[in-house]
Amino acid sequence: MKVPFLDLSLQHKALREPALAALAATYDATRFCLGKDVEDFEKNFGTTLGYPRVLGMNSGTAPLHVACMIAGFGPGDEVIAPPFTFISTVWGVSYVGATPRFVDIEEGTFNLDPAKVEAAITPKTKGIIAVHLFGQPCRIDEIAAIAKKHNLFLIEDCAQAAGAKFKDTPVGLFGDAGTFSFYPTKNLGGCGEGGAFVSRDEAVQTKARHIRVHGSDRRYYHDIVGGNFRMDGFQGAMLNVKLPHLATWTKRRQEIAARYLAGIKLADVRLPDQPAYGKSVFHQFTIRHPRRDALREHLAKHEVGTDLIYPVPLHLQKCFAHLGQVEGSLPIAEAAAKTCVSLPIFPELTDAQVDHVIASINSF
Repeated sequence: MKVPFLDLSLQHKALREPALAALAATYDATRFCLGKDVEDFEKNFGTTLGYPRVLGMNSGTAPLHVACMIAGFGPGDEVIAPPFTFISTVWGVSYVGATPRFVDIEEGTFNLDPAKVEAAITPKTKGIIAVHLFGQPCRIDEIAAIAKKHNLFLIEDCAQAAGAKFKDTPVGLFGDAGTFSFYPTKNLGGCGEGGAFVSRDEAVQTKARHIRVHGSDRRYYHDIVGGNFRMDGFQGAMLNVKLPHLATWTKRRQEIAARYLAGIKLADVRLPDQPAYGKSVFHQFTIRHPRRDALREHLAKHEVGTDLIYPVPLHLQKCFAHLGQVEGSLPIAEAAAKTCVSLPIFPELTDAQVDHVIASINSF
């Protein structure tokens, strides 16, 4: 039985008719840049997931960049971030001339360790970026308390966590800014790039709105330095078609994860922790095994697709070599990178496919 790591065509085939109708309506109305489709999505996303204010943007990287601009990070400033994440998490820090300060993660959740965050704060520290990796909320209450204590700007990277909550509060509302990605592979993915910016703080959200459109709140008048971070109308239209299905898709991801958690019995496999404070939306289901590469080859022979997310932690990427954080400096993230393998987990998987993955792992 063949089990692909991901097959986006299944979701898009099921939505083809309403999706093409929505795109045709946008095309005919020439709502290509922001406009009604994006405004509708902003309202719908906020209403569905519990955000008071939402701004659609043109990628998941964009809101992170905008948040760093609003925070006023610049040369000489350090911003604490995890090394085990996609590199977009810290691009905004680099874009504004600040320096990422990578801090190690927890073994079981792959998220920032709050104790290590506090220990890493120096007079140069101006902010923290907390990632809810793989859809699992981090210990954001503790991190938010640290940020408040030290007067640091807190950004929540929720790129993989649409629909996730810490206790009863949607992720993204604990910090000064929350950011989302709608890259096609995400739990809520567009047909192209897209992202969103959220904040409880009206002043922060207003500034983000101005930065999004060239630092302007009325055409041809520019009070602050901004950029072009606008979501296009086609992505807004597509996301409006998909959003009503997110809860069902999330439930199916959680069902698949529960099946993996109950069924995988292979010795030496480390399953992801399931802390009581936050229920994961399982963007990924990532396990650890000391013979990861051999296990992955074994699964390939059984026609099970896998992926390595992420094989090189950020502090060991060439672009950050100048920071001097060499191998051995962040051992938990480094060990995760060497032993992690992500399994298929997308809503269209059948129980039979999931059981085949489990049986293939257990036969290793």
